[in-house]
Amino acid sequence: MNEQQANAFLLRSQYPLEPVALDNLSVKFMKQACFVPLKLADELLEIAIADPQAADTLEALEMAYGVTVRPYRGRPEDIQEMIELLYGTGRQSLETIIEQADQDAFETLSDGEENADHLRDMASEAPIIRLVNRLILNAIELRASDIHFEPFESEFKVRYRIDGVLNDVDAPPKRLQSAIISRVKIMAKLDISERRLPQDGRTKLKIGGKQIDFRISTIPTLFGESVVMRILDRETLVLDMRQLGFPDHLLTRYFKLVAQPHGMILVTGPTGSGKTSTLYATLSLINSPENKIITLEDPVEYQLKGINQIQVAPKIGLTFAGGLRSIVRQDPDIILVGEIRDRETAETAVQSALTGHLLFSTLHTNDSAGAVTRMLDMGVESFLLSSTLLGVLAQRLVRLICPACKTPYGPPPDELAAMGVAADEIDGLTLYQPGGCDACRGTGYKGRTAIFEYLRVDDDIRREINAHSGTERIKKVAVEKGMIPLRRDGWQKVVEGRTTLAEVLKVTLEE
Repeated sequence: MNEQQANAFLLRSQYPLEPVALDNLSVKFMKQACFVPLKLADELLEIAIADPQAADTLEALEMAYGVTVRPYRGRPEDIQEMIELLYGTGRQSLETIIEQADQDAFETLSDGEENADHLRDMASEAPIIRLVNRLILNAIELRASDIHFEPFESEFKVRYRIDGVLNDVDAPPKRLQSAIISRVKIMAKLDISERRLPQDGRTKLKIGGKQIDFRISTIPTLFGESVVMRILDRETLVLDMRQLGFPDHLLTRYFKLVAQPHGMILVTGPTGSGKTSTLYATLSLINSPENKIITLEDPVEYQLKGINQIQVAPKIGLTFAGGLRSIVRQDPDIILVGEIRDRETAETAVQSALTGHLLFSTLHTNDSAGAVTRMLDMGVESFLLSSTLLGVLAQRLVRLICPACKTPYGPPPDELAAMGVAADEIDGLTLYQPGGCDACRGTGYKGRTAIFEYLRVDDDIRREINAHSGTERIKKVAVEKGMIPLRRDGWQKVVEGRTTLAEVLKVTLEE
């Protein structure tokens, strides 16, 4: 660096990517004196410091390490962030933190002897706090959606759910189980003395300059409490329909569907199939100053700007059905009901759609046609359902094949037969199978996308609803009219080289 650089503030790009090796350098001292080492070579130590004229700090470093210190001006906020990044808990390996925590003298008591004060004391120890923080940081870096803390007879397991699949990580010793569980419960403001009943809580943490919400659930098991932390990172929420996996031909039809002034639109699929993300993206698409949008959710996962979101609370009587009746009196244009679970909610939803509102909701059914029969089974009158239902979107999530290590292959005949693909359909096509590399942690997959099945409710489908036709009959009519089934949409993403046959077959039923 030249004289001019020394007088100006350092750029972020001028800070090192790795910590400078200096024995016994105190992080506390660096933070108090607001400096961070930049480079050590030939007995010359370059540092970034908020006050380059701080003679005491410079002399202390020269005496401690027998070097000449050359200071450069750095912005205090940049220096503090780099100290944390290079020398804080973020730089320590999980193994090191576990080792430090395990060396601390935690007196393990039996379940009957452990009391709240003892648990709180253990959970407040610095090594336990660092250990839990590191487990959370690792999960976020790996794009995990959930962290599972699972107690077993002779071990304590920690697993991350990444791209919908659970992965084991380095687990702390069994003797730290109570301290770790208590620390997580304290973070969520749960009762740490109550270990016989399930509890639910939330917390917010500021990590890497962004605020991340966590939903925490505990449940008692035979060998202690099992805890799951759901990571709700607003930055991972995809609100772009194409990024979610919508093909162009479906986007055009879906845009027309959600532009309707009133009626009911259902999104179906099992838990974890991306229904909430699709609905949030849809609401963001149609959100405007002209529309009042109210949602009723259990739970509210992400906060959406300009949208009134309500958390249901059955314990105090705020149910989906009751809340929906109240929402209608708030003069909304668009309503989202998190899930239709019972006859009362189904009937109230249909009535809301009949009275001039555009209503979105979800159902747990295997395909789009199944949503129709489920609503009828719940007791909704067929003439009301056929009058209000505009369309049903069924979806699943499939893992994206890692582009860095995918390799071409010839699929076995049984996979092609299961997919309903004839051998001549793959002539000239290159299909891929997962490999495994550092970029995807050896899994062969990185990220996920959705596959869809869109059932448009037209006059023919309405006739089938009024006739109380079964799922297969409704599906047959829809396919004849151009509906692309889930598995066929998945096949298209296989042809595009984005996912694999195995992934599509795993998430779709036999057709």
